[in-house]
Amino acid sequence: MSKILFVLTGADHWTLADGTKHPTGFWAEEAVAPYEVLTAAGHEIVVATPGGVVPTLDQVSLAPQYNGGEEGAKKIADALASIGEIQRPIRLEDVDLDDYAAVFYPGGHGPMEDLAVNPISGKLLVDTLASGKPLGVVCHAPAALLAATREDGGNAFAGYRLTGFSNAEETQAGLAARAKWLLQDRLVEVGADYQEGEPWAPNVVVDRNLITGQNPASARPAAHEILKKLA
Repeated sequence: MSKILFVLTGADHWTLADGTKHPTGFWAEEAVAPYEVLTAAGHEIVVATPGGVVPTLDQVSLAPQYNGGEEGAKKIADALASIGEIQRPIRLEDVDLDDYAAVFYPGGHGPMEDLAVNPISGKLLVDTLASGKPLGVVCHAPAALLAATREDGGNAFAGYRLTGFSNAEETQAGLAARAKWLLQDRLVEVGADYQEGEPWAPNVVVDRNLITGQNPASARPAAHEILKKLA
């Protein structure tokens, strides 16, 4: 079957408005659930990060309260530990889009720190969008879309219907008041047609080859939308 590229953050913190470095990385469910869906369908996953660094897990994402209890937390931790590709990432700088049938960006607050301003990732996103290949982006990972600048200076995702972690969710998570900027606001500012769903409930928006999910609960259904486009 096909190879699918997972682009993960290389950041281990998110710098808040007061300069505090909030520990973070990628969110477990947003990598595990799509990995399970896509590999079960026979696809091979390749993980890339800026500089090829081994991505940092946001340890909060393994907490029982975010995984339906102790049993769910153990299940996702075990699943994550079994994904060897995460420990062997390639350099984002070395990615050749021609090698992949689809591209997927898991979230966590990490992308707010690095991918939001990474021109290599930005060009990959512009090229993937133009290629027509399925492009999945979930939760805070749509921060990476902010770096997707076209040659004319505009954002490649202007006019696209999409979603991402909402202001309401960031507020309920307790970080909105401390953030330098909020994802929903910035997506609107670059011209995207932001589609807000209920906090924490699955919300997947599909516009052409772009598939976006609002929050962790949207990661698995977003992966199923990728499969539909690969069928």
